[in-house]
Amino acid sequence: MICSVTIKKIIVPLILIPVMLLFPAASSMAATPFTGLEAACAVLAEVESGEVLFAKNSGARHPADALARAMTLLLAVSACENDAIDISVLVEMTETAWFDINSSSTTQDIAQGEELTLLDLMYCAYIGSANEACNLIAEFIAGSVEEFVVMMNEQASALGCRNTNFVNTHGQYKERQYTTAMDQFLIYREAMSHPLFAEISGTYRYSVSGAGEEPRNLTNPNSLLNSTSKYYYRQCTSGLTSATYEGGYSFIAYAESEDLELISVVLGSDVIMFEDQSALMRNLSESSRLLEWGFNSYGWRTVLSSGDLIAKAPILHGDGADSVNLHPESSIRLLLDKDISNEEFVRSIVIYSEENDEPLYAPVASGEVLGEVTLTRKGENYGKRLLVANTSIELHRFEYVKSQLREALTSKTARIVMAVLFTLLAGYIALVIRYNVLRRKRLRRIADRKRQLMDEARSRPPD
Repeated sequence: MICSVTIKKIIVPLILIPVMLLFPAASSMAATPFTGLEAACAVLAEVESGEVLFAKNSGARHPADALARAMTLLLAVSACENDAIDISVLVEMTETAWFDINSSSTTQDIAQGEELTLLDLMYCAYIGSANEACNLIAEFIAGSVEEFVVMMNEQASALGCRNTNFVNTHGQYKERQYTTAMDQFLIYREAMSHPLFAEISGTYRYSVSGAGEEPRNLTNPNSLLNSTSKYYYRQCTSGLTSATYEGGYSFIAYAESEDLELISVVLGSDVIMFEDQSALMRNLSESSRLLEWGFNSYGWRTVLSSGDLIAKAPILHGDGADSVNLHPESSIRLLLDKDISNEEFVRSIVIYSEENDEPLYAPVASGEVLGEVTLTRKGENYGKRLLVANTSIELHRFEYVKSQLREALTSKTARIVMAVLFTLLAGYIALVIRYNVLRRKRLRRIADRKRQLMDEARSRPPD
């Protein structure tokens, strides 16, 4: 089902103007949910991780409208990378490039036969909102608009878009042309990874020379880039606006701080008209408010550093050391709510030698894996890293030899052998003692017998 929005003009008393202009982005404290978004669909997501910080009907179909230009420019700059196509090449305006462009469409009135560089055409298509420029780019790159639209849908599918279908290159309303807030984030994130896309989409004013005497002076409708506008948002460096009867007011914005890149997609917003005939474009003001909430609430933080000393592993026979310091092999960096403190994370440490009840012997090499650490918070796992030795520990050879001898002498086999030897020795000693006792007895008997014979001889009368 298409999520369509009719453009609304809401009359607001003039007394409310200062309040709405001074506080378009009501301060959002960290961990405070974002509320009250005035749009049919929206997404706020972080660029590096792709993590969605806020979503409202993010998967609902919505008319693609002029947001299709992001895909057109993405394919154009991709075709020019690595010098595949020279951006200074002249492209002649064709009759067919005006096909299917109705009278209410935005154009730059590029005349048939007029020549513009491909780069100038890209500026006309994107910040000049020129439908004919989109078609001419398509013909130049793919040979025809139809083939280019096929490329657009193939690229969308490759980026993971689940509910996007393009019918034309510029977004002029067609019933079968639709997208979602989440899909637009995926497309714009990829687009902003191309420097030329970022440069074109972030340009506020650009002059295009053409066949006429006066150049075409283009002004980007993204007022968040305009430092004199009430919508100016300093962190915003790129964006794309759209406004149709069927799809309402929509806006994609890219903004960055020192350590955070955000993309907001707001689809199907409206306009507030004040009594003095001034207006508030809520696709722009709501985008600023959403981005400000994101920057105030979230940030990247290193919760486990590769330089942290996590544990000490006992080591045997180390030369000058009885333990080795362990640190994570790599850091854990998380996108976190700013209300979350590092102290809330629990480190579960496993040292392999202790877990297996086996001593760790030197030598140990610097960087050798000796354990692991797991980071959790409130039962949720935030990552695991291997623990490695921060230095090399050499083997103390003398201590090693002593221990080996000690181990050999105290082993079960050694005890059995020593018991056997002791038994044999004891038996031998017992035999020797018995032999000596018996020998002494025998010698004593012999001596006694000799004395007896001598006594008998002395007592016998002479013959």
